[in-house]
Amino acid sequence: MPLVNLSDMITHAHHHKYAVGAFGVANLNFLEAIMQAAENCRAPVVLNLIESHFSNYDFELLMPAVTAAAKRANVPVAINFDHGTSLASAERAIRAGCNGVMVDTSAMPFSDNLWQTRDIVEMAHACGITVEGELGYVPGIEGENAKIHPGELAYTSATEAKGFVERTGVDCLAVSIGTVHGRMKGIPKLDYVRLAKIKDATTIPLVIHGGTGLSDDQYRKLIANGIAKINYYTGLSDVASKRIRENVTSDRKGDQSVLLSGVRDAVKEEVERCLCLWGCGGRAAEVLTQCRPWQEVEHIMLYKVSAALSENEVTSILREANKLVEVIPGVMNIQNSQSLEVDGKFRFFIRVRLANESALDLFKKHPAHTRFTNKILLPIAIEHATLESKEILHLL
Repeated sequence: MPLVNLSDMITHAHHHKYAVGAFGVANLNFLEAIMQAAENCRAPVVLNLIESHFSNYDFELLMPAVTAAAKRANVPVAINFDHGTSLASAERAIRAGCNGVMVDTSAMPFSDNLWQTRDIVEMAHACGITVEGELGYVPGIEGENAKIHPGELAYTSATEAKGFVERTGVDCLAVSIGTVHGRMKGIPKLDYVRLAKIKDATTIPLVIHGGTGLSDDQYRKLIANGIAKINYYTGLSDVASKRIRENVTSDRKGDQSVLLSGVRDAVKEEVERCLCLWGCGGRAAEVLTQCRPWQEVEHIMLYKVSAALSENEVTSILREANKLVEVIPGVMNIQNSQSLEVDGKFRFFIRVRLANESALDLFKKHPAHTRFTNKILLPIAIEHATLESKEILHLL
């Protein structure tokens, strides 16, 4: 199962002076293309789920496909939630299966950005999730994502970056040194001197947002100055759109399968170009040995209660258990059943699926779980037991 810890993956790139590609997943065509390119290049890859795109698809519906693609891969894969708008949206992404989150508070004043990012780190780190912060502001110019990032470019300060990293505890930092979201107008001018100062001041992996439109030489200079992750979407959107326009020109009456023909291959070729250029091609095996595997865990609670307890009362208890999903970070879902009878006593179970072992540790000691167990379950339980697994096991 090559779904791996995102922080480990980016740290490997940082130490070995190459950059991992974080490619925007817009639909199944993009997902399949990105994964095939990574397999072909034997490269680690990050699947980027961008919140502004969720209006184009059902996030919870797409995520099972993203997770399945990652788990069946032969190369290391991480799943990142990108440009979230709130703590709640990051928690939602973690529940859905993302093992990295980035909530964009970069347009706020420095102090507000710092404190809000620290809140995200506190929540996410408690359940083992990687957090990316952003300092400085990367605006949009042209293209699909430009309107999501209005305003003027604000460069990242090396001095502020040092304090921001130390006080928030982020795992990696997105910086603003001249790139833009969407398409650039004219020749981009990147501030490599500024980037080198940020690199020396922070010592953690750095990230570039708005990776489209740069020259090969610019990518190499970015990586040489500490960039370990490059977010890339507009370039994929452009090659996909170009292929669709070509299909329309050649067959104006073609159905949707004709119009989409070749889109997957076009996206795959662009991803392969980036992976090779950024130096991560051929590194899958060594990255796998250096990254902790990302494994969901399961916690099962078994209870026997008096036969005198009504079905409605038991249903109410199980309904209270389901509320823990929204309260405790790292809880992905809760399933329950009240369908078994043992020795004339009603028996039911609660099965909790969590992001990883850190999330399980948090769950066990979280005040909401303690309160639910001590005040609701134990007072009516005749017997109880727990089972745990490092992988999802269908025990019942």
